[in-house]
Amino acid sequence: MVSFMKIFTKHETRRRLTHSHHDTDDLTDRIGDWFCSPQGQSVWAAEKAITDQLIGRLFGYHILQIGCHEEFSLIENSPVGHKVMFRPAWRRGSTHPVALSEELPVASDSVDVVVLHHALDFTEQTHRLLREGTRVLRPGGHMIVVGFNPASLWGLAKLLRSRDNVPWSGKFISRSRLGDWLQLLNLQLKSSEVALYSPPVKLPRVLTHASRIERVGSRMQLPFGGVYVLQCVKQIVPITPIVPRWRPLRSRSLGVPAAENVRVTIH
Repeated sequence: MVSFMKIFTKHETRRRLTHSHHDTDDLTDRIGDWFCSPQGQSVWAAEKAITDQLIGRLFGYHILQIGCHEEFSLIENSPVGHKVMFRPAWRRGSTHPVALSEELPVASDSVDVVVLHHALDFTEQTHRLLREGTRVLRPGGHMIVVGFNPASLWGLAKLLRSRDNVPWSGKFISRSRLGDWLQLLNLQLKSSEVALYSPPVKLPRVLTHASRIERVGSRMQLPFGGVYVLQCVKQIVPITPIVPRWRPLRSRSLGVPAAENVRVTIH
């Protein structure tokens, strides 16, 4: 545990526990409330159907989930023994450690699996959060990114809905754009799947047929699902040793120079 978690001073620990991140904590609660709604439950079911298959095949010592709400864990069924989820602010009765997603108290190259559950959709510092998740991931480790797909009915609804409400306040980053960011961070894309083909409406009649719509969309492998799940691997950057270029030493001649035109007088 010592090698996995950073050890803070007493002052730093007190600052993190008492410093209130009201905006982030409020957003986390709003996301959690939305996932408890019938519409959010349909999204959660579609995402978990994909992530359970991916995470179930990944092994190691530590797995970390970043984003959304601690009550909606995608890593609970993981075979990895040590599971970690942070809260953005301290709350009485919570057993989860406190940390910001953009500033994780985790050692570099120490986590085997990192799961970003809509973390990039709901942060003001997208690049920093992605770099932080990459930093703690060990070389050869796996990262799973779950996000909303703008090229879908859900992306179209985002343009028509109020952006003050969840999930329409999210960023809805495209898969192609996210792929470019992953490549810059030496994260090789291994698989890409989409889900959530049902329209984003709250009508009970539509929600009851959501599972049937999902089966049809998955069978046809349509790219217009409302959410995507990307799996990538952190590449091991090869280190090229710098070999000194030795210059051969030139052999010096030790011969004695011959005397020329020397006159010797004999008495």
